[in-house]
Amino acid sequence: MSEISSGNTRKVEVVPSPALFPVYFENTDCIVVVIDVFRATSAICAAFESGIDSLIPVATLEEAIAYKQKGFLVGAERNAEIVEGFDFGNSPLGFKDGQFKDQTLVLTTTNGTKAVDMAKPAHKVIIGAFTNLTAVCDYIEREDKDVLLLCAGWKDRFNLEDTLFAGAVVQKISQNLRFTNLSDSSIAAVNMFNAAEGDLYNFLGESSHRKRLSRLNMEEDIIYCLTLDQSNIVPVLEGDVIVSSNK
Repeated sequence: MSEISSGNTRKVEVVPSPALFPVYFENTDCIVVVIDVFRATSAICAAFESGIDSLIPVATLEEAIAYKQKGFLVGAERNAEIVEGFDFGNSPLGFKDGQFKDQTLVLTTTNGTKAVDMAKPAHKVIIGAFTNLTAVCDYIEREDKDVLLLCAGWKDRFNLEDTLFAGAVVQKISQNLRFTNLSDSSIAAVNMFNAAEGDLYNFLGESSHRKRLSRLNMEEDIIYCLTLDQSNIVPVLEGDVIVSSNK
């Protein structure tokens, strides 16, 4: 048996719902990848790709209001729609024109920013989406720590798209022998991704959140969020602020 296969591999686990995070979070010396494909983590990646300086994620509307009163540019989304009175929501397409270049933004969303807040005690918290898939996998391999892939889900419920992305990460990093200690949830996620690979859009055709966004005429957002490797930036949480790994 090789040295790597005899116990020096990194544990890779998929947390299918934030409600299960306390069960999986046994080792704080790990990388937590927060995943909210539709749309918070896709939007955060898009914001950094458009040139923002940093982003402050907050879990509640009350915190977001407090930042707005201090003069910050603040985005807020609940139930897939922009909250009235805020500057933007969580559509990745809202950052295409670079209007927030060099700014510090604040964002609260239904699921994604709550998951970020939950993960703060970890060694590192990073933001993952299909749009920065390869960059996320490269970052994980460089850090060489245990990995928790935290799916934000929908109000603590399991959803398909976040677990699909987790499976895509598992598929890539497990080609490195140091990341072959896979939990049952990781095996399930990678099998799901293998079934969907090459046609994520149609695989998710009946998924709850895709239908929710379609009802709100957000097909362009869906297509954007399922397009791989549009960015080589990995947003990383430092303290209470997310910054670019490329800084």
